[in-house]
Amino acid sequence: MPTPKKVAFYTLGCKLNFSETSTIARGFSQEGFDRVDFSEKADLYVINTCSVTENADKRFKNIVKKSQKTNPEAFVAAVGCYAQLKPEELADVDGVDLVLGATEKFNLTSYINDLLANPDRTREGAEIHSCEIEAADFYVGSYSIGDRTRAFLKVQDGCDYKCTYCTIPLARGISRSDTLQNVLDNAAEISAKGIKEIVLTGVNIGDYGKGEFGNKKHEHTFFELCQALDNVKGIERLRISSIEPNLLKNETIDFVSKSKIFVPHFHIPLQSGSDALLKLMKRRYMSKLYVDRVSKIKEVMPNACIGVDVIVGFPGETEELFLETYHFLNELDISYLHVFTYSERENTAAAEMEGVVPKRVRAKRSKMLRGLSAKKRRAFYESQLGNTLTVLFEGENKEGYIHGFTENYVKVKAPWNPELVNTLHDVTLTKIDEDGLVRFDFINVLNEV
Repeated sequence: MPTPKKVAFYTLGCKLNFSETSTIARGFSQEGFDRVDFSEKADLYVINTCSVTENADKRFKNIVKKSQKTNPEAFVAAVGCYAQLKPEELADVDGVDLVLGATEKFNLTSYINDLLANPDRTREGAEIHSCEIEAADFYVGSYSIGDRTRAFLKVQDGCDYKCTYCTIPLARGISRSDTLQNVLDNAAEISAKGIKEIVLTGVNIGDYGKGEFGNKKHEHTFFELCQALDNVKGIERLRISSIEPNLLKNETIDFVSKSKIFVPHFHIPLQSGSDALLKLMKRRYMSKLYVDRVSKIKEVMPNACIGVDVIVGFPGETEELFLETYHFLNELDISYLHVFTYSERENTAAAEMEGVVPKRVRAKRSKMLRGLSAKKRRAFYESQLGNTLTVLFEGENKEGYIHGFTENYVKVKAPWNPELVNTLHDVTLTKIDEDGLVRFDFINVLNEV
């Protein structure tokens, strides 16, 4: 009997990429491959690429080098967003054998079986299988399982928005959705595996429903999806990942506030607190709508965690406009920031705009906002001290400690205890440790582990 081939995966980018990597990996398991860690010797290394930041592009070459150092004879396949946008560029990287675009990546096992059937072939460059992005009009469902306390469930793909800085529509195609029944089946399958938390993910999940039947017809909405998921038996927690402010409706916020399963945590992209820049970015809202969303959430869920995406250094961002964003965020009742330093992307309108911000200025502004994020997170954690919350404990021993997250995304720590892994416990938050994580006391200690 032949020895099973070994495959290793490396994922760059977002939660959506993680869910898709996990689905591709399950396909390899069904083909008899053994999955190993990326640092181990494998016959095949698969890199799921990202195109959102310049850094992700640069990291690709280093990851390929790493795999070649571990096993110079291994096949290397690149899939994902960057593979769709710049297939030739990736194919030119020394060591890469196969590049698959948006529609082909889920057929990776077929391509690999063909390649592995001819291991002695002369390597004269990588094979490229990449479609015109207009062909990416069908939906492939995915969910990730690896960290057994949490799974990312993909419900939607692609985007019809035309934000001037973004390559995602070019890399992933039009907005399209999974069928409601398939999402519910996947959610039930995940919870049956003992996973306690499901994170809903997609490119633009608030647009859910569009393309559910291969056209623009809306059979279901994101709100209806939430209502249906709330009734799936066995799910302990549902978390909504990033959702556009213009698509986060009052009905959804009210529903989450009353749900026993959906947690009070929202991640809402802002990108800029300046209306002038929001217009240049072609965002579909102004700053007032964003304030309204935050106010509504805090009105019905005072302890909700609200995360914010923000871009610094966008073309035309003067010092005055940057400070407008800084003060806007400083005054807003939010919990943390994800700060992105603007980087020029080919084939985007922003790359041709005037008013380019020098890179050192971008770096300085990014540092200021990261400092503001730390201040906001600290203030949010302090506001939660004394509250009784439920913690889901993670599976990793980090220097003698176990970490976990409350429903409203406060990160806690306790001395390592393997019996706590993947369990939910009611706790009272007591103090913030030197590393910024929160300590707690168990409630009903006698009944706890």
